Amino acid sequence: MNPQSLLASAAINIGLALLILSLFSVLKKQPSNASVYYARPLSHRRQIPVHFPSSPLRRFLPSLSWVFRAFSVTEAQILDAHGLDSLVIIRLFKFGIKFFAVCSLVGLMVLLPVNYGAQEVQNGSYFTMDSFTISNVKIGSNRLWVHFACLCFISFYGMFLLYKEYNEILIRRIQQIQKLKNRPDQFTVLVREIPLCIEHKARDCCVDHFFRRHYPNTYRSYQMLYKTEELEESVSHAKSLSRKIEDMRKSCIANKSKNRSSLLGLLHGETSKADSDLLEEKLQALSHKIHQLQCRDMLQRKELPVAFVIFKSRSGAAAAAHLQQHSHPLLWITELAPEPRDVSWRNMRVSYRVVPLYRLGVVIAASLLTVFFAIPVTAVQGIAKYEKLKKWFPPATAVQLIPGLSSIVTGFLPSVVLKAFIYIVPFTMFAMAKIAGCIARSKEEMKACNMVFYFLVGNVFFWSVLSGSLLDLIGEFITQPKAIPTHLAGAVSAQADFFVTYILTDGLSGFSLEVLQPGMLIWDILKSCVYGSQRETSPYLYSFPYFRIIPLVSLSILIGTVYAVVAPLLLPFLIVYFCLGYVVFVNQIQDVYETTYQTCGQYWPYIHHYILLAIILMQITMIGLFGLKLKPAASISTIPLIMFTLMFNEYCKMRFLPSFHHYSLLDAAENDELDEKCGLLELHCENAMNAYCPPGLRPVNFMASESSSTPLVSSS
Repeated sequence: MNPQSLLASAAINIGLALLILSLFSVLKKQPSNASVYYARPLSHRRQIPVHFPSSPLRRFLPSLSWVFRAFSVTEAQILDAHGLDSLVIIRLFKFGIKFFAVCSLVGLMVLLPVNYGAQEVQNGSYFTMDSFTISNVKIGSNRLWVHFACLCFISFYGMFLLYKEYNEILIRRIQQIQKLKNRPDQFTVLVREIPLCIEHKARDCCVDHFFRRHYPNTYRSYQMLYKTEELEESVSHAKSLSRKIEDMRKSCIANKSKNRSSLLGLLHGETSKADSDLLEEKLQALSHKIHQLQCRDMLQRKELPVAFVIFKSRSGAAAAAHLQQHSHPLLWITELAPEPRDVSWRNMRVSYRVVPLYRLGVVIAASLLTVFFAIPVTAVQGIAKYEKLKKWFPPATAVQLIPGLSSIVTGFLPSVVLKAFIYIVPFTMFAMAKIAGCIARSKEEMKACNMVFYFLVGNVFFWSVLSGSLLDLIGEFITQPKAIPTHLAGAVSAQADFFVTYILTDGLSGFSLEVLQPGMLIWDILKSCVYGSQRETSPYLYSFPYFRIIPLVSLSILIGTVYAVVAPLLLPFLIVYFCLGYVVFVNQIQDVYETTYQTCGQYWPYIHHYILLAIILMQITMIGLFGLKLKPAASISTIPLIMFTLMFNEYCKMRFLPSFHHYSLLDAAENDELDEKCGLLELHCENAMNAYCPPGLRPVNFMASESSSTPLVSSS
């Protein structure tokens, strides 16, 4: 990629970002867009945190007020209002800013002069990206020891930040758990593979007998789960009928007030009343069916070998969750229950014994998607390597007929096409994770995070490097097959310019579109056009997409880390990337997305793993590059650095990871003591007993007629 293409990509992305952010700042000021840009405050019946300007001129002038507001939000405010999971996302962006700010300082002050002055000017090479990379250093040059020193510094600094972040997140997790000590999941254990009671031909009596016998002092009660698909479908249908009846009633009242003396209005009213009576009859019949399905005899036939067992104390629940209950490891399997709103009720129906098969199927499907995605990635690299591609595909020279078009095609188009293909990947992986048998929605998102991250590393990073180098050097490969390993080892530095354009597109254009929410905005406008003045008043509220944000940001950290020593000119772009991402996602967390569950920071171990993998990949890459530059002493000296990094990873697993996977008995006992002193332990236990009622058995009310004052259905 030539400098003109790189400049074209930067100019287009900066221009688009400024345009989109200016448009967003104007649209955010319009009261009619509050359901899109202030969905969270509206859903909580809270006042919108800003005042809409009364002056028409001020409402249509772009401003930076939302940026200043984002920077004024403190971590304590985010933690109190949105929980530790949201704070983890903000800390991820802060980590990127702190890490790449120091790396940029080292790269620009130390590595860039070393790379740039390493060789004499040859054929104008000083005006290409390679002039500022390690590729410009002479073979066997002692300047490579500077790169080795910077590699060590960046590695140790990255590990220092990771340790510090892990420790701080753990401290906040413990504090958050203590603050949320009224949560039902702290008193509850999920029990799976419950055996059938031969005497009663049921499982519920077996649960009660087992825990009364083995946990007589701490066991309180249980909640069996059932196959309630038909019941849930009936309840959903009944709710739909109830809404229709209510809408028809409101419409009938409105028509009566408008057409009191009109014969047509009277006829319409009679027709509406007849339709309403018919729907009420259907609702009554459906209510009777729901009552039948909810009776104990019917439910007992549909028992699942799964139950939520509630204990009198947190320490009792923690002890039971961490013990093997039976000599047969596939019976009476216990684990701490997810919080009620985090439970994946659909996957509770999946037998524990077949979960590995589900997971294997998901892994195979994700692997196939990764393999097939190599086709568009190769096509993208073909566009980026236009100068070489046109030799093998002569019609591509037609692009040169329009002045400046080739720079746009090679500089901007490849990263846009790649980003467009990548956009659908997180949603596809999340859909796969949902059928992997996870018991909690948070576990589904974490699994999707893993799949998306490794997909991006495999395709966007590795395959972009390999396919780019193959297209670039395919002629030399044919004539000099022995040179293949050498050229492939140096492919990382050759692809630096492409990843600069990728970071620009993902950061500037990607984050700008994220904050603009064009999909929701267009949908809102279409609904207002269809329904006229009766625009949808309910906010467009969605859960925060951890499965999409964490892998994409982690990939950018990986790219920046690998290129920190190889091509330091990439690093300043990453500072802009993380600063813009920080502002955008503080705004999104505050105003747009909802926190639908709380894991108390369990996403951080995954982020830690991704960043540590990036550091190890940087070190392995440098071993290869030192070898190519005929500096074996530097390559050998890097091996102990890798070993130290791996040992650091193992230490972090021992030091921090267990506290993220388990609820310690000490913390549980301390919280129990505090509750006993305040007289709240019994109350929290009672709340846990009512929290895990399956969706089909929860109390529901349907008002069938205007005069009725009691619900048609009340299930318990």
